[in-house]
Amino acid sequence: MSAPSDPAVATHPQAGAAAAASSSSGLTFKLHPLVIVNVSDHHTRVKAQAACSRDGASSAAAGGQPPRVFGCVIGVQRGRTVEIFNSFELVLDPVSGTLDRAFLEKKQELYKKVFPDFYVLGWYSTGSDVQDTDMQIHKALMDINESPVYLLLNPAINLSQKDLPVTIYESELHVIDGSPQLIFVRANYTIETVEAERISVDHVAHLKPSDGGSAATQLAAHLTGIHSAIKMLNSRVRVIHQYLVSMQKGDMPLDNSLLRQVSSLVRRLPAMESEKFQDDFLMEYNDTLLMTYLAMFTNCSSTMNELVEKFNATYERSTARRGGRGAFM
Repeated sequence: MSAPSDPAVATHPQAGAAAAASSSSGLTFKLHPLVIVNVSDHHTRVKAQAACSRDGASSAAAGGQPPRVFGCVIGVQRGRTVEIFNSFELVLDPVSGTLDRAFLEKKQELYKKVFPDFYVLGWYSTGSDVQDTDMQIHKALMDINESPVYLLLNPAINLSQKDLPVTIYESELHVIDGSPQLIFVRANYTIETVEAERISVDHVAHLKPSDGGSAATQLAAHLTGIHSAIKMLNSRVRVIHQYLVSMQKGDMPLDNSLLRQVSSLVRRLPAMESEKFQDDFLMEYNDTLLMTYLAMFTNCSSTMNELVEKFNATYERSTARRGGRGAFM
């Protein structure tokens, strides 16, 4: 490994500085849920494989901790907007920390045939923070993309955290101690979804547990999710209200851009009280009740048919035994 003064390598203090600094490139990042699902699935598979091979060299070296996973993120860049659509895995040598270039080029060629408009935008990994060797991997991808992005997923479970455990970093050249060094800086991003992704994510969220949980368990989980969403919405509305009150009292500076956004949000509320909304809502509500009643009637009819068939079968057998034909049945 190079000395800490090498601009291609970020030391641990620089990693901490990267976590605190924010990007100044002005790029807008849009992240699709498919990328988060792919990275999470990659980490889960590697973790399960490591748990099944406790006596392996990698498990012993990791001290029981699941190894980190690596991959590339692909998408498109239109002007100042970078949209990350998908990802694929990478093969990394755990000893030297170098990428398998042949595997990377093969995967890139295959994805190019299916998605000709997608390009390699950067790479992803898992962990709680930026590691010392991450800049070395980042530097190795600069021949494909001169300014790659780094997506970091934190697999640790934190029940108190409300935001997604995903951080996107850019690389910038900063002068530290009189020496130019390439460091990671945080970049803001938004979640962008299409209809197919919304359906897929909703399907994954409503999958039954492996132990075959009951309908009551599924309903409780669904209601818990709705309660959490409403609670989060209430807390964010309260934050906006407190900010507006502080702005009105003069404790906070006036922000016209934020006031326009709040005004646009408030203007949407009367539309929910219109006559057309009430008609559409009642029509959809009645359709839902009708479908529920039809499902209940179908279920009752099926149960009744099963009961009648069992009764007929039992009655026929009893009649056959009394008639002396039981030996031929």
